[in-house]
Amino acid sequence: MPVAELKTTTLKQFVSGRWVEGRGDREILSLNPADTNEIIAVFKGADRQDALAALDAAERAWPAWKKTPAPKRGRIVQRALEIARSRVDELARLLTREEGKILGEARGEVDKGMNLMEWYAGEGMRLMGQTAPSELPSNFLYTVREPLGVVSIITPWNFPWAIPCWKIAPALVGGNAVIFKPASLVPAMAVELVKIFEEAGLPPGVLNLVLGSGSSVGDALVRDPRIRAVSFTGSNEIGSGVHKTAGERGIKVTCEMGGKNPCIIWDDADLNLALGGVVKGAFGSTGQRCTATSRLVLHEKIASRFKEMVLAEAKKIKLGNGLDPEVGMGPLVDSRQLETVMNYIEIGKKEGARLLLGGGKPQGAAYQNGYFVEPTVFGGVISSMRIFQEEIFGPVLTLTTVKTFEEAVATANGVRFGLTSAVYTQDLTLAMRFVEDLQVGMVHVNSPTIGGEAQMPFGGIKASGVGEREMAKEGINFFTEPKTVFLDYTGVRRESNVY
Repeated sequence: MPVAELKTTTLKQFVSGRWVEGRGDREILSLNPADTNEIIAVFKGADRQDALAALDAAERAWPAWKKTPAPKRGRIVQRALEIARSRVDELARLLTREEGKILGEARGEVDKGMNLMEWYAGEGMRLMGQTAPSELPSNFLYTVREPLGVVSIITPWNFPWAIPCWKIAPALVGGNAVIFKPASLVPAMAVELVKIFEEAGLPPGVLNLVLGSGSSVGDALVRDPRIRAVSFTGSNEIGSGVHKTAGERGIKVTCEMGGKNPCIIWDDADLNLALGGVVKGAFGSTGQRCTATSRLVLHEKIASRFKEMVLAEAKKIKLGNGLDPEVGMGPLVDSRQLETVMNYIEIGKKEGARLLLGGGKPQGAAYQNGYFVEPTVFGGVISSMRIFQEEIFGPVLTLTTVKTFEEAVATANGVRFGLTSAVYTQDLTLAMRFVEDLQVGMVHVNSPTIGGEAQMPFGGIKASGVGEREMAKEGINFFTEPKTVFLDYTGVRRESNVY
């Protein structure tokens, strides 16, 4: 059934194959951040009892799902992919209405999630172990990969389709039962994803959806002894707590958290190529990506020229509702995020950075009911400033000028985060030196800081991430564990009447 627009949908929890109303006292609204008069969805939040019911369901469903052959598990994910492909446009429109990003970006996110589903569907045929020669005669040594059990998946609001896809798909193909808790700001996208898996034939209880605040259900999804792994994407504050609790319990955990990503433009760079990458990286998705370009590091020889190029291009960006094809940047996701970004802009001014562009809320009737902020650029930024050091998660770009390779590396590495980076240069030797010296999990050469591919690992170091990487083989390895088998076949009894 197509996703209805301009109609408020009442959402429910999904537990043991049934859609049930949450038992919490709080009613939660999902609003269109471009026009808060539009209520996308309403639901009663879950409480601890709902989380425990989901855990009960997953615990019951897991043994049979574990015994389901991995290729068959992969085929269910493949069917979910085919269903999603038939609904790309409506899913993208819902994503734009609920999260705020422009329609082209929303379609890109839906495509990214489907790419990940396609990759992991194939992993059902590739869930392989290894063999090794034994030091002993008549011994066969091999490994198999087995599921962990019941796992919890906690996802953020900024990529409400792609991030759940890249966590849920490998968890299911790996043979685990899943408790999925999305951010409360984007419940409608989560419900649509779960409906797709339900339609694809996933057995009851294998995937359960809990809608509610982290304070109501999060503790159970990390501390309950039945949870054998936690996959979390979100803030450093919450992620650090999840990591600590999981570590105390001795269970697997991966936490993908913040970023403060540098883009280095060297004096020999193709500036037109770099311009497109910087503008897309800094202002795409309204800067609300952990991989967003937030720090621009410019070689002094091209700094003035490239600054003017960036300002001229950023001025062209039209703000508004992402469903308008002429709009180039949508709103921030909610009032709290708007307040955070505006506070950081004031901090930057007080610290002595030069406000070169933006810094305010756009005026006019088209913006009065939305969470809009102008594309913002600060110049003269030094490493001691908070707007240089702290993740803002909005369309705010800082400019810093350097003279040498060593200064560029020190500037890029001079924050607690280490997620991704970009370098624009035509000197391959210099590019490889940057690749070696940048303290990040991902480096892009002559392309934006954003983006990734299903077949390559995603994640960062330092404060940007702990635990195993996501996507690619690393993604499914997180949700499985190897078992080593030592088989001495001289001790195997042979029955005389087998045939």
